[in-house]
Amino acid sequence: MESWDVRSLKVEPHHPQVLHTDSHSRAITIDLPEGELLQDHRTHESAWLLVTDGEVEVDGGGETTSAGPGFLAHFDEGERREVRARSHARVVMILAPWPGEGHPSRRR
Repeated sequence: MESWDVRSLKVEPHHPQVLHTDSHSRAITIDLPEGELLQDHRTHESAWLLVTDGEVEVDGGGETTSAGPGFLAHFDEGERREVRARSHARVVMILAPWPGEGHPSRRR
């Protein structure tokens, strides 16, 4: 078993930290200073977004949701989303399957 206390990890803003990756999935934690944005973001994989700290606004699927710690959202592969930090925030993204069809790492 691998485990993390994602709230206490030292993660620098603008430097996502990969927590785990294997042939099935990837888990990443991202630190977002207040006002920062994961802009018009989409992945080749299904994505789960978990807010662990702070307050964010999540735009996806034509709606905007205000969210705080404990909020969990799922996005289909290729679905566009934006995440804006309303306060200093930390999120965890889980991507699966990894890497998804069309991901640049599969073009080797």
